Amino acid sequence: MTRVLVGIPWREQPHRVYAHDLTVRRYRDLLPDADVVDVDTDHATFCLAACRNKAVRLAEAGGYDVAVLADADTLPERGPLLEAIEQARYSRFVHLPYDQYRSLRVDGTRQFQTGTPLERCNHLVVDGACSGVYVTTPATWWAHGGQDETFLGWGFEDAAWMAAHKTLLGAEPVRHMGSVYALHHESAVKKGPQYEANAARCYRYLQAEGAPDAMRALTQEREAARLT
Repeated sequence: MTRVLVGIPWREQPHRVYAHDLTVRRYRDLLPDADVVDVDTDHATFCLAACRNKAVRLAEAGGYDVAVLADADTLPERGPLLEAIEQARYSRFVHLPYDQYRSLRVDGTRQFQTGTPLERCNHLVVDGACSGVYVTTPATWWAHGGQDETFLGWGFEDAAWMAAHKTLLGAEPVRHMGSVYALHHESAVKKGPQYEANAARCYRYLQAEGAPDAMRALTQEREAARLT
C-alpha cells in the first residue's frame, strides 16, 4: 500500500477556518489511510512555499511514498487524486490531480455549504492554474529545487515553481482529467513592497525558463539565502 502524507499549509485566520476544516474533512474522507497534518513554519510572514517544502521533508523523514501538498481551501475529486498518487510514486514529475481549476467564488461556495454537489456548484474556470494540490515524491520535489522560500505572503510562487519544473525536469507537471474546487474566502492583500518583490523574483524565473544553468543558479541562490 502506498503511504501518503497530506500536508496542508496553514496559519489560522478567522475567515479561512471554515475552508480549512472542510478541506481536512475532504482528505480524511477521500484518503482514510493517509496521515493529514497542518504545516506552518517560523517565518514571521506566512510562507506558503516553505510550508510545502516542510511537508515534503516530513514525508521524507517519515518514510512516506508520496506527499500531497494541499492548499487549505481546495477540494479535489476522488478518482483523479487516487490516480495521481499511484502514478506519482514512480514518476519523475509532479502530478496535478486536475485539468480544470474551478473557483467557486461566493455563490458557488454557498451552494456547496447548503448541500449542492461540488460538480454542480457555480464556478469560474481559471485557465492555466497550477496550484491547489500537488502530488509528488520527495525525490521528484527536490530534483527541481522544491519551492522558493523567498516568496513571502501570497503571490507568484506557483508561477516560479512551474518555470523551474519545466526547465529542470524537462516537462510540465502531469495533469489528470478532473477538477479541483477552490472555496471562497476573503482575499489576501496583493499589493505593497513584499508583493512587488515577489513579482520581481518571479520575473527572474520566467527569464530563466528554458535555460537549465540559469535556473539552477536561481535555486542555488535561494538555498544559500535560506541557510543564512
